[in-house]
Order: sequence, then C-alpha cells, then structure tokens
Amino acid sequence: MSSDAVIHVERMSKAFPVYDKPMHRLYQMLSVRSAKRRWYREFQALRDINLTVRQGETLGIVGRNGSGKSTLLQIICGTLEPSAGSVQVRGRIAALLELGAGFNPEFTGRENVLLYGTVLGLTRTQVEQRFDEIAAFADIGDFMDQPVKCYSSGMYVRLAFAVAINVTPDILVVDEALSVGDEAFQRKCFARINRIRDDGATVLFVSHSAGIVTQLCDRAVLLDRGELLSSGSPKFVVSRYHKMLYVPPDRADAVRDAIRIEQEDIEQVAEMPEMSEADRQDMQLVASTTPERNDKSPDPGPDAQGWFDEGLLPKSTVRYDTRGARITTPHIETPDGRKVNVLRSGGQYVYVYRVEFEQAATSVRFGMLIKTLTGLELGGGASSLPQHSIPLVEAAQTVEVRFHFRCLLDGGTYFFNAGVLARIAEEETYIDRLIDAAMFRVMPQPERLATGIVDFCVTSSTSVMDSRKVQA
Repeated sequence: MSSDAVIHVERMSKAFPVYDKPMHRLYQMLSVRSAKRRWYREFQALRDINLTVRQGETLGIVGRNGSGKSTLLQIICGTLEPSAGSVQVRGRIAALLELGAGFNPEFTGRENVLLYGTVLGLTRTQVEQRFDEIAAFADIGDFMDQPVKCYSSGMYVRLAFAVAINVTPDILVVDEALSVGDEAFQRKCFARINRIRDDGATVLFVSHSAGIVTQLCDRAVLLDRGELLSSGSPKFVVSRYHKMLYVPPDRADAVRDAIRIEQEDIEQVAEMPEMSEADRQDMQLVASTTPERNDKSPDPGPDAQGWFDEGLLPKSTVRYDTRGARITTPHIETPDGRKVNVLRSGGQYVYVYRVEFEQAATSVRFGMLIKTLTGLELGGGASSLPQHSIPLVEAAQTVEVRFHFRCLLDGGTYFFNAGVLARIAEEETYIDRLIDAAMFRVMPQPERLATGIVDFCVTSSTSVMDSRKVQA
C-alpha cells in the first residue's frame, strides 16, 4: 500500500450463500464440514476486484442495480468481510450506506446522535460539543427529541448525514442516500462534501446521476455483475456505463467484453493514472490548440462567425449499439451553410447530423446535448415532444436533423451528443446514440461581462443615490 493510498483492495471477492429452501439453512448448520457445501449455491457478488484510492481523491462508483456497488462499500467500511483477497483502509471512515444504519428506532434523534457519533469514533464529550452544529445542519426542529421510528425517510437521511459529516472523517462514503432528501438539502450536502474534499478527505460516492458523478468526482469506476469493468475519468467511465444501460439484451455480453478489453488496453501513464488513452488525447488536443487563429486558418475578419479547424476532432466518441438506424456526419454550420468548429460567443449556429434508417421505425424523434470537457451536461434539446414525433420512417430513408442554437458559452472546448429515439415494444428507447459526436471550441472574449460557463444575457444598471433621498 503506497504512502498516499488510503484504500487498497487487492484480488478481493465476495460470495453469498443462496438456499433453495429455508430448511436447507438448518441442514447446513447440522452437517459435517465436508457436507455443508451441498445445501447451498454461491452467488458471486464481487469478483477479483483491484482498486486503489488515494488521499484527497473523490471516486465515483457507477453501475446497474445489483452490480455490487453497495457490497464493495460495505466491505471497505468493515461491515462485511471479503470471501477472498485483502482490503486495507487507513483513516477514520464516516459512511452513509443505507437509511438509518447505526440508529436505534426507539431512541430519540438526540440520543441517536450520541450513539452514532460514538460508533463513528468520537467520544461522548466530542459529540456533545458538536451537537448544536449537527442539529443546525439536520434542521429537523422539535423532532430531535422524538423517537426516530416516527421520522420520514428524508429526516433519517438529514440526521444521519449531519452526524457523518461532523465527525471530521478521513474517508466519507455515500451510497445514493442523498437522493431521498429535498433539493435544498441535497445542495447543502454537496456543498459540504466539496468542503470536506477540499480539506483533504477522501470521498467514495455512489450515484446513478451522470451529471453528479462528472461534476463531483475526480475519477470513476464501473461495476457490472460484480466485476470492475472500467476505470478512468468520470466522463470516460460514464459514457461506457450509459452504453451498457441502453444496449439490447442480446448484445449485453458483447458490450461487456468490449469494455473489458478496452480497459485492458488502456495505457497507464504516471502523470495521469488510470486515465484512458482517448481522454489523454482529448486533453492534449485541447491544451495544444490555442484560442487564437493559427497561420493556416483564413483571416476570419472582425465579425466572422468562426472557422473550421481540421485538428479539432474528438478522440473519445462512443456509439451505442444500433437498432436499425445510424447517425452520420455530425457537424456545426453557420446559418449560411459554412462548416465551422471554432465559434464566436453570441453567434447563431446550426448543429447538423443525418440518420440512415436500415429498418422501419415508428414514433421517431431526435436529440442533442452539449457537454463540457469534463462531461458536465450543460443542456440540449429534442426535435419534438413524444406526442408529436414522426409516426413512421421507412427503411432505406435518410433524415437530416438540424438544431438551431445561439452560442452563449464562455471560451473553452465543448462536445455535442446526438441521439435517435423510436418506439420499440411500447417503450421509447434509443435506436442510435453518439457520445462526443462532435467537438468545438468557443473563442474567448476579453470584454465579456458574463461569469461562469453559460451567458444568461444578464444586464445591469447602477445609479448613485442622493444621501438625503435615502434618509428620507
């Protein structure tokens, strides 16, 4: 275990016994050691997991339901023992693994704060010193002196999280628990997680929200059927996770194998550990392309809407398994039809792609999405509402899709997604989708007054008031 690693998992597996009949549990207990195995079969929840998490890192863990995410966290926290392999953890862990874990339902909220705080490693005196801060963060009012069995699920989470983040943890583990709280509480929780991370703590975060993972985490891993399939930047891993979510059932195994092989082929670079070659190429490309026009580009003129840079091409494009349609030629045009990928903030543009239909499709509509370099979803649009979709597109037809938009982004590099939706067996689903289909750069504006990524066209006015009028 290296000096900066706080969690090191090596060749770790976890199996649970599964009994066909309840009585088989008793038969196993009464059987001699050599005969115990006959009364159950094993469910392999985790298989040969290798994972290292460094101090101060925020790791996102994504995967479908039943993939082994919660089991992995429970083993790291010490509430479960691995069946094989080793797990080393250094530092105090505060964990939110499930609602009310560590709470006694008969105790009041105040009593459970004392109980849970001591379970997490604080003395009674330390908990009492921090009680006012815990109560203020939980914000459950007079319910603090009521039995927690009377609490709603949201109140459970508020109180449990308030205790967990006030024990000054070295490692904070959050397993999707925050999805229960209201939006205001979630925002407060994420702000506190960011502060804990900035103070040097390590955060393990499980969520099904791609936006939260890409925004909050430094790195992510993908679990599926107990196997760690992919590891790298959040943007890279989330794209593979989404590909698995939308794959047809008969292609699921092939996609899993492709992701596994891709991970095995990723080059390991000391400066960027566990980052894919595709992500490194994208970052190197962005770093090497300057905002100014290069000598080979035509003179854009003072009011030009941009130009086309042949070197500005994404290396991280991911295509979902197609279902009878294929997206082609995604690009950006000016209103007069000129192809560009270096844009001027405030200009009008058209995002264009074509869809070739190999099979007939019903209730068809199209979509687009703009993301940042790190994968944060900024916004997008659909061609229509579901009830106004194209009723039928025949096989061998091609549809050109055009999305008109105004570029209200700060200088930087961004990516477009493209997707085609159709109805299959009464369910609307993607029949083709491209992640990072097109890449573009927005020229910086030194005179820009807007702050942040998106320009909301804010205007301001100021006036100096006469002090006599103010007093009046």
